[in-house]
Amino acid sequence: MRVLLTGAFGNIGTSAREELLAQGHTVRCFDLKRKASVRAARRLQGRAEVVWGDLRRKEDVAAAVRGQDVVVHLAFIIPKLSATGVESEDHPDWSREINVGGTRNLLEAMKAQPHPPKLVFISSYHVFGLTHDRTPPLKASDPVSPVEHYARHKVECEQMVCDSGLEYTILRLAAAFPITMLMDPGMFDIPLENRMEFVHTRDVGRAIANAVSSPDVWGKLLLVGGGSRCQYYYREIVSRTLEAMGVGMLPEEAFSARPFATDWIDSSETEALLHYQQRDLGDYLQEMQRRLGVKRLLVRLCRPLVRMWLLNQSPSYRKHLAHTDRWSWLWLWQRMLRQGR
Repeated sequence: MRVLLTGAFGNIGTSAREELLAQGHTVRCFDLKRKASVRAARRLQGRAEVVWGDLRRKEDVAAAVRGQDVVVHLAFIIPKLSATGVESEDHPDWSREINVGGTRNLLEAMKAQPHPPKLVFISSYHVFGLTHDRTPPLKASDPVSPVEHYARHKVECEQMVCDSGLEYTILRLAAAFPITMLMDPGMFDIPLENRMEFVHTRDVGRAIANAVSSPDVWGKLLLVGGGSRCQYYYREIVSRTLEAMGVGMLPEEAFSARPFATDWIDSSETEALLHYQQRDLGDYLQEMQRRLGVKRLLVRLCRPLVRMWLLNQSPSYRKHLAHTDRWSWLWLWQRMLRQGR
């Protein structure tokens, strides 16, 4: 099939692109022209068509959609680590122009085609909001109550997709981390006892590619998680990740106590349809360590300094120190440095 992939050079976009190509689809990549995207496009060596553009420009979107059988819409401004360098929660109006306005442009361009393509719209389990008082796992039919601008944009776009008259499926993704060493200060926003479902980015790519070819997903809203073996408390995810990177677990005082919009989900229907669950957190950490290579040794050699730098990124830890007397403050830093050896 001819598949248009928006946001083709991001985290999930990369996984989806490679799986689509592996399955023999003809892929057209649509993304903003940035240095990182251009480097990634060069590495494709002609295996996929690349179209640079902006979702806010109707002419760019119309050109990208032309002649496609399926559109996979991933491009979205996210709360943290946005490829644009601007985060959705810091600039909600600007983000909405791209997230909601861009999706509207895409739907209009699709409907204008002589043979409108099908749509795989990628959403997020963040749309459920704060669910710590519910009994998991969450189901696709559960009510949504978004608490972030990003999640509100997703909910609005989901409704537009449902009302579009196009043939569609909506995939709400659990936490799918990029396989990089990037330290996101957002890691401290999540309480250690928060439920969080992990799904490997490559498994998400497989789910998306399988959805493109599936006759059974259209008209459905599906949850994409790693399954029961990938249902963790955040404490386990962050501690195993920091240990794998050579940093070591950080003090509990560094992490927020406010509930966060993640939970465990019921992805059994999605797995039955798309057969994508192959990996877990251990696989992710092994791959991350392989990519780090010698950098992991450097992290371990500079571990106390890395830990100090990380803790300085934590609003909760800075607030904790501000309410601690001088001698207790020194004791806390000594304890932290000992843990970092």
